[in-house]
Amino acid sequence: MNNIIEGYLGKRVDGKKSRLPAKLDFIQSATGLFLGLFMWGHMFFVATILISEDALNAVAGAFEGSFLFSEKQPLIVSFIVFVVFCIFVVHACLGMRKLPINFRQYQIYKAHASYMKHNDTSLWFWQAKTGFIMFFLGSAHLIIMMTNPAITAEISGGRMYSHFMWPFYLILLLAVELHGGIGLYRLCVKWGWFEGKDAKETRKKLSKVKWTLTAFFLALGLITLLAYVKVGYKYATQNQNASHIEHVMQKIDTDSMKARI
Repeated sequence: MNNIIEGYLGKRVDGKKSRLPAKLDFIQSATGLFLGLFMWGHMFFVATILISEDALNAVAGAFEGSFLFSEKQPLIVSFIVFVVFCIFVVHACLGMRKLPINFRQYQIYKAHASYMKHNDTSLWFWQAKTGFIMFFLGSAHLIIMMTNPAITAEISGGRMYSHFMWPFYLILLLAVELHGGIGLYRLCVKWGWFEGKDAKETRKKLSKVKWTLTAFFLALGLITLLAYVKVGYKYATQNQNASHIEHVMQKIDTDSMKARI
C-alpha cells in the first residue's frame, strides 16, 4: 500500500521521499568511474603494439597468468571481461533511466537545451547518443573477448585486417572516448571534485582538461588502430606468400611424379 501511495504522490505515508533514486545515482557514478578509468588503462594496454609486437604479447601473457602458471590461462581474461561486462550492463541500465522515453519528453529536453544554451546540457545529449552506440558495439566487443580470450599481435591484427573489423572498432573508439571523457567531466562537476573557491572557473578548467584528454586518447587510439591494421596486413601477406610457395612446391612434386611415370 505504501508503494502505491508513493507512486501517486511521490512521497511515502510519513511524508519522506525514497532514497532509492539517490542510491541508484551513486551506483551509476561509481560504475561510470570504474569504466572510465578502465577505458584509459585498456587504451594504454592495447597501445603497447606501438612499442613492439613482443611488448603487446608480453603484457597480454601477463593478463593470462604467464607469471603464475607454466602455461597461459586465457580463461583468466574471460573472467575479467565477464566482470567488466556485468558492470557495463549495470551502468547502461541505470543510465537509461534518464533518457527521454517518448517524443514529448524529447521535445521538452530540446526546448530546454535551446533556451538554456548551456554547454553541459549539450554534452549530456552527446553522452546519451554515444552511450546508445556503446550499448550495442561495446557489448559485442566484450562478448568477442569473452569467447575468444587469447590475445596476440597476430590474432588482433588479423581481426582488424583479415576480418575487416577496423570500421567497427573505429566507431567504437569514437563513441567510447567521447562518452568516457564527458562522463568523467560530469562526475567531477556533479560530486564537486577538484572544486575550488570559484566553481565557474573550476568548471572551465575541467572542461579544458576533458577535451585535452579526449584529444590525446583519440589520437592514441587512431594510431594504435592503424598499427593493428598494419600488423594484420603483414601476417596476411606472409600467409598468402606461404600458401603460394606451398602450391608451387606441390605442383613441382606433381610434375616430377608425372615425368617419372
